[in-house]
Amino acid sequence: MSSRQAPAGWTFVTNHTQVLLRIADDPDVRLRDVADHIGITERAVQRIVADLVAAGFLTRQRVGRRNRYEINREHTMRHPAQSGYEIGALLDLLRLGEAPKTD
Repeated sequence: MSSRQAPAGWTFVTNHTQVLLRIADDPDVRLRDVADHIGITERAVQRIVADLVAAGFLTRQRVGRRNRYEINREHTMRHPAQSGYEIGALLDLLRLGEAPKTD
């Protein structure tokens, strides 16, 4: 197992959140690089991105031969226990207080 692969068993942060965190760091990131960073398959990342786009957390824009992603930071979390909390606040917390990157 590489140092980037997730350990066996469960983790505190879901793969969906891991994908959002990686995209928050680099909106132009290739899905292959997201997969390598998280330690899951590229196909799994593609499914997660499709889930996030369908749920409104993420938009995808084609730029030449690549995709650029934008996180809808105001979108609220789905679980009733986090009702009303925006995803942007969670990402900021998990990014250890880094200021959101702007272009």
